[in-house]
Amino acid sequence: MLRTAGKELALAPLQDWGEETEDGAVYSVSLRRQRSQRQSPREGPGDGQAPSPSAGTFLHYRTSKVRMLRAAHLERLVRELVSVDREQDPGFVPAFLATHQAFVPTARVLGLLLPPPPPPLPPWAVVSVLGSWLRDHPQDFWDPPAHSDLGSVRTFLGWAAPLGPEALEAEKLLRDFLEEAEQEQEEEEQPQASAGPPGNARTPSPDSPEGYLEEEKGLVQEGPELLDFSVDQVAEQLTLMDVELFSRVRPCECLGSVWSQRDRPGAAGIAPTVRATVTQFNMVTGCVLGSVLGAPGLAAPQRAQRLEKWIRIAQRCRELRNFSSLRAILSALQSNPIYRLKSSWGAVSREPLSTFRKLSQIFSDENNHLSSREILSQEEATEGPQEENTPPGSLPSKLSPGPVPYLGTFLTDLVMLDTALPDMLEGDLINFEKRRKEWEILARIQQLQKRCRSYCLSPCPPILAALRAQRQLSEEQSYRVSRVIEPPAASCPSSPRVRRRISLTKRLSAKLSRERGSSPGGSPGDPSSPTSSLSPGSPPSSPRMRDPPPGSPPASPGPQGPSTKLTLALALSCPRIPHVGQQGSEARVIRVSIDNDHGNLYRSILLTSQDKTPSVVQRALQKHNVAQSWARDYQLFQVLPGDKELLIPDNANVFYAMSPAAPGDFMLRRKKEEAQHTTSVSPT
Repeated sequence: MLRTAGKELALAPLQDWGEETEDGAVYSVSLRRQRSQRQSPREGPGDGQAPSPSAGTFLHYRTSKVRMLRAAHLERLVRELVSVDREQDPGFVPAFLATHQAFVPTARVLGLLLPPPPPPLPPWAVVSVLGSWLRDHPQDFWDPPAHSDLGSVRTFLGWAAPLGPEALEAEKLLRDFLEEAEQEQEEEEQPQASAGPPGNARTPSPDSPEGYLEEEKGLVQEGPELLDFSVDQVAEQLTLMDVELFSRVRPCECLGSVWSQRDRPGAAGIAPTVRATVTQFNMVTGCVLGSVLGAPGLAAPQRAQRLEKWIRIAQRCRELRNFSSLRAILSALQSNPIYRLKSSWGAVSREPLSTFRKLSQIFSDENNHLSSREILSQEEATEGPQEENTPPGSLPSKLSPGPVPYLGTFLTDLVMLDTALPDMLEGDLINFEKRRKEWEILARIQQLQKRCRSYCLSPCPPILAALRAQRQLSEEQSYRVSRVIEPPAASCPSSPRVRRRISLTKRLSAKLSRERGSSPGGSPGDPSSPTSSLSPGSPPSSPRMRDPPPGSPPASPGPQGPSTKLTLALALSCPRIPHVGQQGSEARVIRVSIDNDHGNLYRSILLTSQDKTPSVVQRALQKHNVAQSWARDYQLFQVLPGDKELLIPDNANVFYAMSPAAPGDFMLRRKKEEAQHTTSVSPT
C-alpha cells in the first residue's frame, strides 16, 4: 500500500509485463513491487530502532523485474537448472524434476547435466540439483540391475562432493535398491500362497445366474464374513490399505501424458503405483456388490440391513477423511444392480438413507466435483486436536492425519491439462509453462502423501482375510443376479434419487478461463443440455462406466444389459463427452481413435471453433505418437449412432461440420482404406 496525505493507494505485488526472448528461450516477465527500508524523519540511521509503519508520511517501494522461463530447448532447460535464481523462480527446479519424464528420460538429462570432466557447469550448483533430485524423486534412478544412472551420479558426487550429504544419499539409495531387488527375488522363489490377491480368490466362473446360485448353495464361508465386523473396524482397515497405496504413488505416473499411455500394446508396466490404487478401488466396489448381491435368498429387510451397514461404513470413511474408499462404496451403491433393488431400498431406514444422499452430493458431477474439491481443501487445512498441556488459544502442535484423496480427481485434472495445452511451441520449444501447471497438481499430491504418514492404524489379519474371501461378481453376473433378486419393473420408486451430470467440456472451459485470467462469463463450452434429475426408473450411471466403442450404441442401464463397469482407470482418461447443444460454445473436448489393429484407443484433444480438419488430424496423430505421418493421408470421421460415420471434409471447420447431437467420438482412417467402408454419410 502507498500512503500519501492520509490516503492509501493499492499496488499489485506482482504485475504481468510481457515476454522476452533470449537465445531461443521465451521468458515471462513480471514486475514485483516490494517495500524498501525507510527511515523516520525523526530517527537517525544509527539509533538502532526499527522503523514503524506509521512513523513516516510516505512509504517507499522498489520495483524489480522477475523472469520465469516459459519455453526453451532441452539444453537450455538443463542449463537453467543450475543457473536459475531460486529466489526469483523457486518453482523451476522442482517443476522440472517432477515432470521431466513427460518429455525426456532421466539418462538424457544426466547426460547434459553431468558431462565428462572438467564440467563446464558450476559443480556446486549441479550438486545442489542432484541433492534435490535424489531426495524428492529417488525412483527416477531405479534401473535394475546395474542402476547405471545412479552410478553416474555417484561417480560425479565422488569427485565434486565426496563427503557431502548428497553423496551419502546416493550411496544409501543404491543400498536400498539392492535390498529391494533381493526381496523381490526371494518372493519370486517362494511358492505362492494358496490365497490369491484380494477380491480374486473366489471369483465364480459361471456367467449365468443359475450357475452362480448353484455354486453359492454349495459354498460355506470359512471364518467370519466381512460385514460380521464392526463399522469402525472395516472402515479403518480400508483406510489403512488406501493410505499405504496412496503413499507409494509416484506423482510422475499421474501425469496425463504418462497415464494416458497405459492402454497401448506392451504398456502393462506403465504407472504401476497408480494401477495399484485402481485395483484397490475396484476391490472395494466388488466387496460391496458381492456382499449385497451375494446372497440371493435374503429377504428385502435383511438386504436393507447390508445396505445400511455399507452406508455407515462410508460415513465412517468420511470421518476418517478417507475419500478413496468413500467414493468406491458410493459408486457401488449407485451402480445399476444395487440401485434398482426398490424393495431393498424401500426397507432402508430414513436416517441412513438421508446420510447416503448427503454423501453422494460430495462427488456430484454437477459442479465438477466442486463439493469434494472444497471439502478436500478444508480437510487439508484442518488442524489436529490440542494436547492437554497446550495453552488455550495457541495453535496445535501438529495437523490431523490425512486426508486420503480420491486420486481420480487429480488424474482427471492432469489429463485435461495434457489435452488442452501443447507439449511443443513454435520453433520446437518445450512448453515448460505446461509443466509448471502440472507441477502445481503434483505438489499437492506430494503434500497429501506427507499428511498421510501421520495415520496410526494397525492391520487386522481377520478383516484382511475376509476382504480377500469376499465373493466377487463379474459385471454380467451382478446384473443378472440383481434381476433374479428383483425381476425388472417399470419403475423403482423406492430407490434413492441422486442428481448427477457429466460436464467435461464445462470443466475444461472453466479451467482454461481461469488460466487466462478471465472469468468464465458465458461458460464457453458449457453444454446446453439441462441438468437432469434421475427419474425413479433411471438408475444413475457409475462414474467409472466404460464408454462404448466408436460406432456402437451406448449401453443403457436398463433391461438390455449390465452397466456396472466400475473401472476407475477407464473413465479418467476418456470420460463421456457431453453434447454441445447450443452453438454458443467456443471449445469442447473430442476423442479421436485410429482405425488400426490396436483396438479402440482414444486420445483426447481440445477442439475450438477455429480448428480446420488438417490441424485436428495432425494433432490427433501426434497424440497417438504416429511417426512420419501427414494429415493429408488421413480422413476424419465422426462416429454416429447406428454404426454410421460422418465424413468431415478435408478443409472444413470441424467444430461446425460435426454433428452436435452425437457424442464427440472421431476416427482417423487412411484414405486408401476409405473405399472399403460404405456406411459413411456426407454432412448436409
